[in-house]
Amino acid sequence: MADIGLIGLGTMGAALALNIAENRFDLAVWNRTGSRTSAFYDESGKLAQRITPTYTLESFVKAIRPPRAIILMLPAGRVVDDMITELDALLDPDDLIIDAGNANFHDTNRRSAGKRPFIGIGISGGEEGARSGPSVMAGGLRKYWDRVAPIFDAIAAKYKGSTCAIWAGEAGAGHFVKTVHNGIEYADMQMIADVYGIMRDGMDMNSQSIGGVFERWNAGELKSYLIEVSWKVASTRDVITGLALLDVILDKAGQKGTGQWAVIEAQQLGTPVTTMEAAVASRNLSARREERIQAELVFSPAMIGGTKMVIEIDVLERALLAAKIIGYAQGFAMISAASARFGWALPLPDIAKVWRAGCIIRSAMLNDMAAALAEAPGRNLAFAPAFADKLDATQGDLRSVVADATRAGIAVPALSASLNWFDEMRTGRGTANLIQAQRDYFGRHGFQRIDSDLADHHGPWISPDKDSQVPGTGAMNM
Repeated sequence: MADIGLIGLGTMGAALALNIAENRFDLAVWNRTGSRTSAFYDESGKLAQRITPTYTLESFVKAIRPPRAIILMLPAGRVVDDMITELDALLDPDDLIIDAGNANFHDTNRRSAGKRPFIGIGISGGEEGARSGPSVMAGGLRKYWDRVAPIFDAIAAKYKGSTCAIWAGEAGAGHFVKTVHNGIEYADMQMIADVYGIMRDGMDMNSQSIGGVFERWNAGELKSYLIEVSWKVASTRDVITGLALLDVILDKAGQKGTGQWAVIEAQQLGTPVTTMEAAVASRNLSARREERIQAELVFSPAMIGGTKMVIEIDVLERALLAAKIIGYAQGFAMISAASARFGWALPLPDIAKVWRAGCIIRSAMLNDMAAALAEAPGRNLAFAPAFADKLDATQGDLRSVVADATRAGIAVPALSASLNWFDEMRTGRGTANLIQAQRDYFGRHGFQRIDSDLADHHGPWISPDKDSQVPGTGAMNM
């Protein structure tokens, strides 16, 4: 009988199933479309001996050794709930369901609170990672995770002998960590797109040259999966036209919603993740291509003055490094806030470690990030000495790149958002005193004075006719 079952043989599900089989676990598989099950089994080669294809849910359940564990690789939302309902009628009380798809952690919280043993696992790495070793972030009761940990430890990515699989905490903790991972992924991708836009539109570099820059950067501090991917896609030729493939791809970015989930949750937690927000907004703007084309005809060209930008590649590299540190710092701050809000005790250093291999945001910096987070768990990553020194050394480059791009009319949303976050965070006295005064003037919301611990002071304010004052508890206007 099978050691585990898997439902959903889409791109990720099929890759994960082959990974499980290759690691010498027997598994049963089922897909609602039976022809897909047959095709998957026929294409599995030597691994077919460990795979049991099934064509009804009843036969699928019977093919798994009790107490059963069943992985769902399905689209988020109602599809998962419907499948759980169907399975509930067939499973024993102690059989475990594992949602390993992209799920909203609130759904995982709800499902974990039911009678059915249930855990949610975030898996990152795309098709390649699912097939050869993903990063695994689990959430739910620890006893349920322990039942299947040997399988997930075996199939997970390895970093210098360390397994990139972690139990993050109870309920939806694993899917929450995966959501933040995807938010950082959105931010990182947009930062790279920002510097690509500067090189392409501001510096008049072709895709092949840009690919060479990314290749050099991947040998330095920016070494990461996404920089490697950027190098390879920029260097690829289109077999139809002979042009750079990047130059024939429509500039409309797709998204599956996980970046939006990250931004929404950050707002709920009161955590500023400005770089993620800019990245999500930029994808939304990219979808409005027809409007952008119309606007291009209405307004002056992007390159104000029509002159070529002169930026040293090393300066651009350091600017991207500064923004990247800020993007990760925002993500870890969001995880820290959720840990406090939901009582999860999320292990930030271990999360940094589990992202070192297999996942989309793996980066050479994550080792140092793990060390910094272990040294002072409650401290913002950007304030850790190693990263504060890097930011101090590179923030001037980020500032000059953003300024030059802005003067040229080239949008750099993620770089700009990162710089603004940095400038606001390092400003001891900001401008929110004016906002509090405005709120009190029109809504009597109150404010706290700098010379008092009380938080409910009011006016008095000059009235609109300037002849009288709105009464309150503040100092008199002079």
